[in-house]
Amino acid sequence: MDKSSEKTEFTDVRVGVIGGGYWGKNLIRVFNELGVLTGICDMDETLMEVYIKNHPGIFFTTDAENLIKKKDIDAVVIATPASTHYELVKKAFENGKAVFCEKPLALTEKHGEMLIELSEKKNLMLMVGHILHYHPAIIKLKQLVDQGELGDILYMYSSRTNIGRIRHEENILWSFAPHDISVMLSLAKKMPVKVIACGGIFLPHDVEDVTLTFLTFPGKIKAHVFVSWLNPFKEQKFVVVGNKKMAVFDDTEPENKLVLYNHKILWNHREVPEIEKAKAQSIPVEKSEPLKEEAKHFLNCIVKKEKPLTDGREGLNVLRVLDMAEKSLREGR
Repeated sequence: MDKSSEKTEFTDVRVGVIGGGYWGKNLIRVFNELGVLTGICDMDETLMEVYIKNHPGIFFTTDAENLIKKKDIDAVVIATPASTHYELVKKAFENGKAVFCEKPLALTEKHGEMLIELSEKKNLMLMVGHILHYHPAIIKLKQLVDQGELGDILYMYSSRTNIGRIRHEENILWSFAPHDISVMLSLAKKMPVKVIACGGIFLPHDVEDVTLTFLTFPGKIKAHVFVSWLNPFKEQKFVVVGNKKMAVFDDTEPENKLVLYNHKILWNHREVPEIEKAKAQSIPVEKSEPLKEEAKHFLNCIVKKEKPLTDGREGLNVLRVLDMAEKSLREGR
C-alpha cells in the first residue's frame, strides 16, 4: 500500500501524540504517514521547534492537557515515561478520547484496573503498545503454534538486551520485558501460577539494570525472560520449544527472522539419548513495519468500533505478571 492510499484510509480520525522523544518520534512518523496526525506535544521546546519546522499546519504544545482537551482530536497516543501513563490516560478518558498507550499501561496493577474501568464506563477504546503482536514473524509463529506445527509447548524463553538507553523512572524489567511477557501469555493462552525474578543494580541509581524472570504456567509450560541494558551487544530473541519442533524468532536478523528446527531426541531404550539434529528451516514472513501495522490496527478499531488485539485487559494481564516479578525482585534485594 503506498502512502497516498494510506492517507485517505482513516481521514475521519484525528490523532494527537504526547511525547516526541526516543520512541514517540517513530509514532509521530507513522501516524503522519497514515494522514491522521493532528497534534504533537512534548515538554522539550527545542525538540518542538524541529517538529514545527517539519510538520506545518499541525497543532503544537508543550502542555499535554492542552492537547488532550483539544476538541478536534479524537484519539491520544501516549509515548511518555511510564511513570506518567496513568495520569495522562486518565485525563484522556475524562476528555472523551480513545487512547493508544505505550507499554506498560501503568506501574501498578491497581492503576491498570482503574484505567480499564474508566475506559469501559466512558465507552472509550484503550489499546496498549505491545508491538510484537503486530510483527509479521510473531503473527506467523502464533499461527504455527495454533496449527500444532510445534506440537505441545514445553518451554519458552526470550533474551532482550542492549547497551544504553538507561532509564531512572522504571527498572529494566518494566522497560524491556513487557513485550516478551505479552507474547508468552498469548502463546500459553493462560496466566502463570508462579513468577520468580532476580536481578542486579550495577549503576549508581535505585533500579535493576539486569533481571531474569521465571514463569511457571498451569500444566507443563515453563518460561524465562532475560533483559539487560548493560549488554555489549543487541539481542532480541524469542524461542519456543515444542515436543515436535522448536522455533526461533530473531529480530536482529535482516532476513531469516523466523526459523524452525526439527531436532529429535531418540532414546531407543538407552540410558543416554541420541540427538538427531535437523537443518534449520527458514519460514517466509511478510515484509511490513510492525509499528505501522500496530498504528493501522488502532485506527481500524476506532473506525470499526472493534476491540484491539492488545486491549486494556491484555495490558492488565502483563501488568499482573510484572507486578508478581517486581514483588519477587524486592524480596530478593
